[in-house]
Amino acid sequence: MERDEGLAVRVRMPFQVQPGHGPHDLAHAVAWRHRFASDKLSCDFVKIFADGVVEGGTAYMLADYAHKPGHRGAPLIADAELQALVVEADRLGFQVAVHCVGDGAVRQVLDAFAAARAANGWRAARHRIEHVEMIDPADLPRFAELGVVASLQPCHVPARGEGYLDLIGSARGRYAFASADLRAAGAAVVLSSDWPIAPLEPMATLHAALTREAWPSGGPDHRISLAVALDGITRAAGWVAFDEADRGALAPGALADLTLLDRDLAGVFPEGLPAVCARLTICDGQITHDSDVVASSVRQTEEV
Repeated sequence: MERDEGLAVRVRMPFQVQPGHGPHDLAHAVAWRHRFASDKLSCDFVKIFADGVVEGGTAYMLADYAHKPGHRGAPLIADAELQALVVEADRLGFQVAVHCVGDGAVRQVLDAFAAARAANGWRAARHRIEHVEMIDPADLPRFAELGVVASLQPCHVPARGEGYLDLIGSARGRYAFASADLRAAGAAVVLSSDWPIAPLEPMATLHAALTREAWPSGGPDHRISLAVALDGITRAAGWVAFDEADRGALAPGALADLTLLDRDLAGVFPEGLPAVCARLTICDGQITHDSDVVASSVRQTEEV
């Protein structure tokens, strides 16, 4: 697409570790990193799935599911194999992003990141864990200690824990989707959509972050302020991609990747965020969407 048509957005793709892959397969990731390295397209990090999802009983938990005694799920990759993959990816200079839903998977992956640090030494790798739906409180401080980023998706949080608490148990709901606890523990946090599993629209992410309802299992207020949520999808998003010098904030010398909304978010109540639209988008100085032009085209079509 970039060669034939020109990409309208910047795309950062991972090399995804597949079942059966070993450390030697990361040679393909090295080749992709060199092959796809333009201003608009890059393939410079590694993605791993450590477990599944709570709803399907495939998330890897430290204790049994509430509705299924004796069942905790299982890791998709054994500890030794996962650590070998993460250590090698880290040695090769890759950022590693790992899908972790259950608290067992989160601990397993934090252990793998600790093994990489022990084997290769410290570097600002910005390795990250995607989702962190469940976490044991003992693992909260390890994010800051290891420099691991918590990549969270506000749209995934079930309203009032409905259905979810039946699977994990009310007591564990205290540390489900624990965004406030992660921030309080000093973890670097970035927000994302997880599209196509959840809506792509940034306004949906902001709305979910600002309006999250309390769960009957208790815990702190996990709602995020507008300023913090905006930071999570702009500045922090640029930072986690190692692009903080060029993207994520309006600054002299930064790339002209801009979005103009149809109203000032500071004057919008959280409930009204889903109605906010992009009036104009610019990528690399080129207009990629203009609502005035779209509206004009619609009117002309209707007249015809």
